[in-house]
Amino acid sequence: MITEHALLPVIPGREEQFEAAFRQARPIIASMPGFMSLSLSRSIESPSIYLLLVEWETLQDHTLGFRGSPEYQQWRTLLHRFYEPFPTVEHFERVSLPNH
Repeated sequence: MITEHALLPVIPGREEQFEAAFRQARPIIASMPGFMSLSLSRSIESPSIYLLLVEWETLQDHTLGFRGSPEYQQWRTLLHRFYEPFPTVEHFERVSLPNH
């Protein structure tokens, strides 16, 4: 499993519009092969910054599958107009730690 991590810097004053657009966009990503789960959180200290965490079965499900799909174009149309600057996306693998 891979976790996609993105800090989404929404243009101040457009947070409500962004959240409404995200509600429309969520079913798009949720329908993609390899999608496992998603959470969207809003910063308390910086209310125009959101944290998006998406769990994928594999890195390729996100980078090749979703980003290479026609559905990604719909996602972009709905959401990318809200970001300034454009978000940085990173991928993480869970670290196995001993139980103590």
